[in-house]
Amino acid sequence: MRRSNDELNKMRKAGKVVAEMHEATRAAIRPGVTTMELNEVAAEVLAKRGARSNFLNYHGFPAVICTSPNDMIVHGIPGDYRLKEGDIISVDCGAIIEGYHGDAAYTAGVGEVSAAAQKLMDVTEQSLWAGIDQLTIGNRLHEVGRAVQRVAEAAGYSVVREYVGHAIGTEMHESPQVPNYWPGSPGPTLKEGMVFAIEPMVNAGSYETYVLDDEWSVMTSDGKLSAHFEHTIAVTDNGPEVFTVL
Repeated sequence: MRRSNDELNKMRKAGKVVAEMHEATRAAIRPGVTTMELNEVAAEVLAKRGARSNFLNYHGFPAVICTSPNDMIVHGIPGDYRLKEGDIISVDCGAIIEGYHGDAAYTAGVGEVSAAAQKLMDVTEQSLWAGIDQLTIGNRLHEVGRAVQRVAEAAGYSVVREYVGHAIGTEMHESPQVPNYWPGSPGPTLKEGMVFAIEPMVNAGSYETYVLDDEWSVMTSDGKLSAHFEHTIAVTDNGPEVFTVL
């Protein structure tokens, strides 16, 4: 769906709140901090900005952010897990302002991390920006996935298939979906005013996954590390505009 300038301005505001949540939670990540404490930091930003969480109570999800350490890919529920030196953790944040959504994620190291973990995070973030670069008027949507897949697989990693990016607006998850791989067809033609959340999930090993008994937390099937990066981006006359940065 193409958004009006007024709608885009509201989404810019929501995106800035998400970016503040990122900044605040990043500053709080250190050994000994629990994932629930990160959730509380994010909730404080939402309250300060008069925003609502689009994660809390979404299909029953019990927190305002998702926290997914190490071999947990996405949708981790904040709780009493205490971060350890050398962990990596995906932090996925969302906000609603005036009925419009922002959604973005990052993966960060806890203290000193291994060279292998750092490379996985670096490549995953590079794959996100490669995908974002495809969001230009007249291009086809699934070129995003082709670009993400090319970067990730060139480094020897795999791209998760079961979980994908999405259009976003008055709902957090709108159609069409945005695969992080080439699905075999080019997809819709991109037009000015379309807004998408692009979110590569890249695994050090197999792309296969399973879900824990909490019915939320998605794990790598082989226990190897996973990284996750995401931004909310509009297609504009001037190229992609990333809303979820300060």
